[in-house]
Amino acid sequence: MDWASPLGWTLIAVGQILLVTVGILLSLAFLLLADRKIWAGVQMRKGPNVVGPFGLLQSFADFFKFVFKEIVVPAGADKVVFLLAPLITFILAFVAWAAIPFAPGWVVADLNVGILYLFAISSLGVYGIIMGGWASNSKYPFLGSLRSAAQMVSYEVSIGFIIITVILLAGTMNLSGIVEAQAGWFWNWNVFGNGAKNWPTIVIMFPMMVMFFISALAETNRPPFDLPEAESELVAGYQVEYSSTPYLLFMIGEYANIVLMCSMLSLLFFGGWNAPYPVTFAEPGSLIYNLHALLWFMIKTVAWFVMFALVKAIVPRYRYDQLMRLGWKIFLPTSLVAVIGVAAWRVFGAQ
Repeated sequence: MDWASPLGWTLIAVGQILLVTVGILLSLAFLLLADRKIWAGVQMRKGPNVVGPFGLLQSFADFFKFVFKEIVVPAGADKVVFLLAPLITFILAFVAWAAIPFAPGWVVADLNVGILYLFAISSLGVYGIIMGGWASNSKYPFLGSLRSAAQMVSYEVSIGFIIITVILLAGTMNLSGIVEAQAGWFWNWNVFGNGAKNWPTIVIMFPMMVMFFISALAETNRPPFDLPEAESELVAGYQVEYSSTPYLLFMIGEYANIVLMCSMLSLLFFGGWNAPYPVTFAEPGSLIYNLHALLWFMIKTVAWFVMFALVKAIVPRYRYDQLMRLGWKIFLPTSLVAVIGVAAWRVFGAQ
């Protein structure tokens, strides 16, 4: 077959998409188990440990349970929108992964505006939640969806300004370019100011990394910012009327977004696929070099997921007014000042 033909190109693209999608789904199964195990460990209990050795197959058992359960749609619900909402959440969560580079050249779509693409897709994710809450025809899911929308929009603003500081340091919006700009020793990573030429910016970039992590928690509705869960109404929030496969799609979408945020933390601040040391034992572009890069990307992403899980288990829940005050009165002005500071350094201070 001529792989340069339109048919060959299409088959290659479909193969890449399937490989990424299946890989993410399998990783989500074990990361969800790790999330539950970490939570159990903090509470000094065992967690899932029955299905499979050490409970490793628990996520697959839960998957089949959800798939084979009956789909219940409330009588007063808008059935089309009700079923479309979790599907949109699921699709958008996976579409965003198209621009994530796992290793040099290992990316489905190496976009020059990859950052803008991710930001646009993550912004659209709020529509699935609003549609799910509204279509349920119940005030409690609707209130939960409105809370979630306000929360996600609020923290997207600060995430946007934080990402601008990274773009200013790297000089590109291409995610592969941002990672390549952090190559070499670990002090070249953006969290440490992007090397000797920009070392004073560490006083800005390290707080920006912390703020990005906290904003990512709020953006993905993770504790201590799980306000859409509607604890005050004693219901589960925007997805309270969902069961079976539609509920599963919401949960998969949520966890896919969590892992996406973990990968963005790795790419934007911690060198992405770059090891904390120069790689001299393999030629750039070789299979060994790329597998080594993929391993480091996975290690960093999983490490950040563990941080997400620990925060869920340890940090007390915020009130809604505290959440909004943090986003609008602290994170927004701080990130604005940070953008001005990094821009001033790039214009007047960089060598």
